[in-house]
Formats: sequence, C-alpha cells, structure tokens
Amino acid sequence: MFHPSTYSVESVTSGHPDKVCDRISDEILDACLALDPASRVAVEVFGGHGLLVIGGEVTTNASVDFEAIARRAYHDIGYDDDLKIIVNVSRQSPDIAQGVDTGGAGDQGMMYGYATDETPEFLPRAVVFAHTLARGLENLRRGTDGSPVAWLRPDGKTQATIHNGRIASVLVSAQHDAAVSQDEIRKTLTDRLIAPIIGDLEGVEILVNPTGLFTLGGFTADTGLTGRKIMVDTYGGLVPHGGGAFSGKDATKVDRSAAYMCRFVAKNLVAQGAAHACLVSVAYAIGRAQPLMIHAVDERGESISRDLLASFDFRPQAIIERLGLRRPIFAATSAYGHFGKAGLPWEEVDA
Repeated sequence: MFHPSTYSVESVTSGHPDKVCDRISDEILDACLALDPASRVAVEVFGGHGLLVIGGEVTTNASVDFEAIARRAYHDIGYDDDLKIIVNVSRQSPDIAQGVDTGGAGDQGMMYGYATDETPEFLPRAVVFAHTLARGLENLRRGTDGSPVAWLRPDGKTQATIHNGRIASVLVSAQHDAAVSQDEIRKTLTDRLIAPIIGDLEGVEILVNPTGLFTLGGFTADTGLTGRKIMVDTYGGLVPHGGGAFSGKDATKVDRSAAYMCRFVAKNLVAQGAAHACLVSVAYAIGRAQPLMIHAVDERGESISRDLLASFDFRPQAIIERLGLRRPIFAATSAYGHFGKAGLPWEEVDA
C-alpha cells in the first residue's frame, strides 16, 4: 500500500505559523478569482514576531486589498495581536506568461497523486487520524459542540503512528493559556479529543504537550512561510512529492493543478476497482501543454493499463476546465490537507 507496517504522520492546526501564511496566500488567490476568474496569482507570505510580508506576482483585473485580506484572515484564525504588514507584489514575468497564454504549463516539474481504499477518504489511516485530531483541536477551541475549551489557543500539532494496522501512539501538542495545569490539559484532550477519534486507547501511547508547556505560539514564538508544510498538505510523506507547494498559486501553476488531477485520477481508479491503492505521476516542461510523462502504478508497483489513463486529459487548460479551478475555492484547502475533503472537485468520483 506504499507505506511500511510502521509509520507516522503529522498534521498542524490552522493557527500554526506556516498554515497562517498558507491561509493568507489562498485568501488572496480567492479574492482575485472571485472578481477575475482569469487571474494569475503566485503569492507567498512570510510572518513572524509582529511582521508579515506579502510578496509575489499577480496579473489580474481585480482590485484587491492585500493588507485587509491578511488582517481579516489572521484574526479569523484566532489571533488578536497587531501586525506590521509589508506588501511587495508585482506582475507576472512576461517570459512565463507567453507560454501560459497558449495553454502551456506554468512551470516544469513532477507531480504525484495517491489514493487507497483503506479508508472512506481514500487516504492512509494515519493521515486521516492526524488531520482529524488537528481539526478537532480547533473545534474544541471554537466550541463547535457548544462547549468551548477556553484555555486552548490557535497553534497546535498532532501526530499518529500506525503499527501493523493499529494505532500505536498519538501525539498532541496544544497551545494553551498559562494558568491551566498540564494534568487538566491531558485529561481534557484525552477525553474530548483523542478517545472520541481513536476509540479504544488500550495499548496506545498518549503524548500530550511532551515539552511540558506550550504557552507561546503562532508568530509570537515562531516564523511561518507559505508552502512549508507540503507533506502535511498531501500524503504525510508516504508517497513522493514533486513540483512545489500549493497555496497562493492559481491553476495555471501545474505544481497545484496537476497534483490535484493526479489525486483525481488515482481516486477514481481505486473507486472503480482498478487497484486497492494507486500512485499517479506526471511531468511537464514549462510552456508546453502536453505532459512529458504520465504513469500510474497499483499497490504491487505494477503499471496500470494505459487504456484506463486515456480518458484523463492532463493538459493544463483541460485540467482547469474539468475540475473547475477558476473558482474561489482554495482557502478551504489551506489547513488539514488538500485531499479527502468533501466538496472539492478533485475529490469527486465519476459515476
């Protein structure tokens, strides 16, 4: 199934510094697409210790207030401190644009997509557990069940380890108010987060805030950067990751759109019974529409029939059209993974 008998996968909350940057980048992308679906966006965000820098290239007819979008996203995540914001965004290089204008790929590189039938999400079990735990931390903080945990803060990380198909250990690091005891944190998170998600905890090692304290988080404690959590965003490091990061890039950048297409194809092939697990890979040359390579293998590492791949068009514009990638749908991907979520077009299974 492309992963060993023992493996670990991590996730982070939306308040993790890197994820704050991903969220702002994708909010800017969505704002541009909402007003101009033909927008070309490559926006990177760096933040830390009171400073936020927004840089990159944008070509759009939309009038977008980058600073206002960043502040709104930052506060929506749950932070109330002020930031000094510097915006340095220019237009896309015409050397790149001339290839993209004719339907070519916006960059060279390799992209991968994966699916497995071991979970309803078509993802490895530990990936599902890690994201569910991280999202659960945010849900507890916000009180989506009607009973918020007041001492939780936005930053946090989770990790799940699988051994021979069973959960062996769970790690949760949760930012918290200084006044709460570690005993209360451990009991609350075990009872209200870990047990409801994992189930029977007999024989499972539970680690909660193993350093002992996690009072400083977000940009106060650390720096963040768009695109620095590529394994969290994809398959937990269990399969290759090529190309580049996703957030802040419009769909002409095959780093993002082709990775989504590879996931779409892999999931459909598994759902149709062509494999129990499937890894799809594709490679591009910048400015060229036809991929240099498309390949798919099953859980045994055997090539999947070319006839099965023939119905999927991997040219960049064809991907954009098939998946509807000119819509403002990307902020929803900025935390808890880009795959396995209902409502995203690359997660749909063709009848």
